Amino acid sequence: MPETGAAQADPEHFLQIEDPGVQQLVGYKTTIDRRDGSCLVTLDLEPPHLNRHGILHGGIVATVLDVVCGNTASQFFDPKNHAPLVTVSLTLSYVAAARAGRVSATARVTGGGASIAHVLGELVDAEGQLLATATGVFKRIKR
Repeated sequence: MPETGAAQADPEHFLQIEDPGVQQLVGYKTTIDRRDGSCLVTLDLEPPHLNRHGILHGGIVATVLDVVCGNTASQFFDPKNHAPLVTVSLTLSYVAAARAGRVSATARVTGGGASIAHVLGELVDAEGQLLATATGVFKRIKR
């Protein structure tokens, strides 16, 4: 998965998601590789992303992992039209702390069917150190 700039330069192969609301509030970037349905969510850490101990807030970790897992599930259901869905459950394990720099999340579908997808996600820092993992269940919904 390329960095955001490369994705913007190749819209045939990469979809840059621009959602109103929480994406604008938190500031993460979401890129989908149309060739294989993979998703990358990146966030450049700033003071508002940190807790009172100066480390990445657990709620921000949960948000980023929910976004990457949900977008990955959406691509599993419908790679061309980015299927709408809701999170049924999301379980997180916090492994290490981050204080600065860029964090990146990726995910993969581990099972599912026509309306339910099971997804495993990981969040790493710029050096590739694992920060957190997530397991999620996502349900496709009708528009």
